[in-house]
Amino acid sequence: MSAPSPAVIKSHSSSPTSERRLPWWHLLITAVIGLVLAALILAPFGALSVAGVVVIGYLLHLVAAYVYARIREGRRWAADRLVSLLVIGAFALAMIPLISLLIEVISRGAKKILTPFPGAFWTTDMAGVIGGADAGGIGHAIIGTLLITFWASVISVPIGLFTSIFLVEYARSGWMAVLGRGITFLVDVMTGIPSIVAGLFSLAMFVTVLSDPGIRIGLMGSVALSVLMIPTVVRSSEEMLRLVPMELREAAYALGVPKWLTIVRVVLRTAIAGLTTSVTLAIARVIGETAPLLLTVGALPLLNTNMVSGRMETLPTFINGQYRAGNAVCNSDTITNPITQVKDACSVTVNYDRAWAAALTLILIVMILNIIARLVSHYFAPKTGR
Repeated sequence: MSAPSPAVIKSHSSSPTSERRLPWWHLLITAVIGLVLAALILAPFGALSVAGVVVIGYLLHLVAAYVYARIREGRRWAADRLVSLLVIGAFALAMIPLISLLIEVISRGAKKILTPFPGAFWTTDMAGVIGGADAGGIGHAIIGTLLITFWASVISVPIGLFTSIFLVEYARSGWMAVLGRGITFLVDVMTGIPSIVAGLFSLAMFVTVLSDPGIRIGLMGSVALSVLMIPTVVRSSEEMLRLVPMELREAAYALGVPKWLTIVRVVLRTAIAGLTTSVTLAIARVIGETAPLLLTVGALPLLNTNMVSGRMETLPTFINGQYRAGNAVCNSDTITNPITQVKDACSVTVNYDRAWAAALTLILIVMILNIIARLVSHYFAPKTGR
């Protein structure tokens, strides 16, 4: 067979002029045109707003970009640009609630955290704070949240991790496979249970065992949160363990390494990044739960670090309590604290300010935990590069 002539090669390698790509800034031009047309359409009806201009402008941008690309680039690239713009629009739409939430929480909560000086709100408690006194802090709630979440992780992470190891490594055939399918079904059911049901379960268990209907302790809250954490840890860890190649296990078995040691030194070591992410997701899932903690832990304006004695305060219950208190009502410009005998300034929005500041603190804690998880994944994950 003779080789194709250079003319034939040149004709196949050169793209037709109808499908040449446009620079990226052409999309900016069509976007500006879409926004301007949307403003001109809405202005005569008196419905000119940022949201309306963005939505209608985006739709006009889709049409204008597709028609312009169809004329200049051809049908294939026009369809590619249309789908790309739809994906970008979906991403922007998903980011709007997150960004607006962060802006709202930061704008409303940062002021309270920074007054009277940075850190004071995080180091004090609500002891002796009454009415609309612009004082107090959430130090006791931060400690309570960290303690309860820590012990919930101590309970749920080993159970969830061992269950996922059983489902992946042992439940492969025979009666173990049947048992594994039953466990998977129960875990899927537990994933969808309401959080208040977990609180009722923990409350009923402790009341039955200790025969004290009025008992409220931190350990009850940890048990309730662990019920919510276990299914998340099991399902996410199971998927991470299944991603470990079977060849690594077979290589270890060929060298005579026992199964348990292969799981510890090969499987878990390879999946450590994903497992850390799984635990972090489970913690983020429960750290903001309010209903189970209201039933099991209650509320306390003082710091209590004893997990087996007395009520405790957490950030979710603190936010709920401050928001339920509503606007503070003051009969005068100042009120006198009966304990310290000091006149405190009275602010009608102080309760809401504390709630927003506590919400911002909770977001910061989750962010710090995610950063720690990323660092653990980065430094302990197996290095594949040479």
